[in-house]
Amino acid sequence: MFSSLMPQRREFFELLAAHSEKVAAGANATLRLINGLGDGSGNAAALVAEVNLNEKSADEIKAKVIARLHQSFTTPINRDQIHSLISDLDMTLNVLQSVANAIDMYGIKQSTVEAREMASLSADACMRLNRAVAALGDKARGEETLNLCKEIEEIETKADKVQQKAITALFQEGANVWQTMKMREFYSLQESVLDCCQDAAKMIEEILIENS
Repeated sequence: MFSSLMPQRREFFELLAAHSEKVAAGANATLRLINGLGDGSGNAAALVAEVNLNEKSADEIKAKVIARLHQSFTTPINRDQIHSLISDLDMTLNVLQSVANAIDMYGIKQSTVEAREMASLSADACMRLNRAVAALGDKARGEETLNLCKEIEEIETKADKVQQKAITALFQEGANVWQTMKMREFYSLQESVLDCCQDAAKMIEEILIENS
């Protein structure tokens, strides 16, 4: 099916790929933000602004996709699947934005080993998601795309374990109640990024299976 798409319908794939690039960029900025907490560099505000800028740009791309769906008589793949995928991608970046903004909101001055590990896993998953979306319109890359989706799901499983370890450590270390509450919420936000990546990966798998 993908090899016979009308050239003008390539725009949907191009817009999806452009959005996924913003997701990957937002995840990378969030990783640098969390890794740099407490190092005295003073880059935190600039990195939060970078995440917010990527989110704003992605919103504009999502709006274009929705507009094209309403304007187009035919679409290269099921229009509901296009809508679901762009929504999953957008939610991923929205949660990344929440993670970045939570650092100031919760007054987090130092990162933890677990926070850095989860940020790294998020950046890895978002990078693979970007690659999967970029390859979505190429039937010859179907197996590669499916493998990327499976890798994202494996990363999400790793993140679950890191989150459990992080929350267990909060209570074992005897931190004060407020510190425990805010870090538990922060870890939950980080895990939500991986959940959104997994949702997007599953939608890509559904698209590939339906159009194989």
